[in-house]
Amino acid sequence: MIETTINPVTPLIEAVETADSAPKLFQAVTQLAHARSIEAIPTLIKVLGYNNPGAAVAATEGLISLGEVVIEPLLSSLDEYNYGARAWAIRVFAGVGDIRALDLLIKASVNDFSLSVRRAAAKGLGSLQWHQLPSENVIPTQTQILDILFTTVKDGEWVVRYASIVSLENLYFAIDSSHENLLNKITDKLTEIIEKDAEIAIQNRGKLALKKIYNK
Repeated sequence: MIETTINPVTPLIEAVETADSAPKLFQAVTQLAHARSIEAIPTLIKVLGYNNPGAAVAATEGLISLGEVVIEPLLSSLDEYNYGARAWAIRVFAGVGDIRALDLLIKASVNDFSLSVRRAAAKGLGSLQWHQLPSENVIPTQTQILDILFTTVKDGEWVVRYASIVSLENLYFAIDSSHENLLNKITDKLTEIIEKDAEIAIQNRGKLALKKIYNK
């Protein structure tokens, strides 16, 4: 008699596909995400397009936990007509920080109509995996991102500006110390934000960024 071994992820995938209520779907997706299996990727990506924010959050967190391996299938699955799925995908790209999603993050941080997507994209621009780039491309790319962040830090929504400050801080520490011109641009911009932004939360986050920079 030949014994067949059932893949432990298979029942979890089936539970997602057969869930007949929002609570059951959320529970099933959460369990699948916790499995941290690459075999779950297609199903978790599919969940991003469901009209279920709770399940989408769980799927997003599950995909981010898997890291770089999710980028190619996620890029291949993007549907420009499904805004909800695209918005959640941006959050995954931002969370993973894979350089292959750079163009998408730039476009989303500047142009997306959803403030939560712009916020996620702006934050993601400061958390990229620089080791994925050839060394000669690092500074040109960081300079490009710096220009984008100087735009997003003027966003009409304070949460996007806040995320942009976080990214400016992270970018400062990522830039090689020999490029003082870029580093000075960041500190000058943070000083300008502290002096001119009307939101107390933004002023305080700018002050915190400068404090971390000067106390490094």
